[in-house]
Amino acid sequence: MQDSIVEEFNAYRSKMNEKLLTDNNKIIKRIFNLDTNAFAQGALPKKTKELLGLGNSMVLRCDDCVRYHLEACYKLGITKEEVVEALSISLLIGGTIVIPHLRRAYEYWEALEKS
Repeated sequence: MQDSIVEEFNAYRSKMNEKLLTDNNKIIKRIFNLDTNAFAQGALPKKTKELLGLGNSMVLRCDDCVRYHLEACYKLGITKEEVVEALSISLLIGGTIVIPHLRRAYEYWEALEKS
């Protein structure tokens, strides 16, 4: 199952994003565009922005967002050690309620490494 967790997440995300964007809602499209632009290279490097996105997603306890940012981190060549350090800060800030999300983050990172 772990080998397919990445494919399942990406397939579902792509399918549903397409449905959301098909409705041609100006606000939804602008939010998607804003998100894309916010994570583009700027004064902060993309790697830093993705780690910030990951950390905020952990504290907000959004597993879909955590997976999205973990995959972006992986594709940018961010090491497991860097990710774990960022996750540890999220745990410190978010408290023990973040632990279940930390478990799922580890599971997803392992699946990324296997894919």
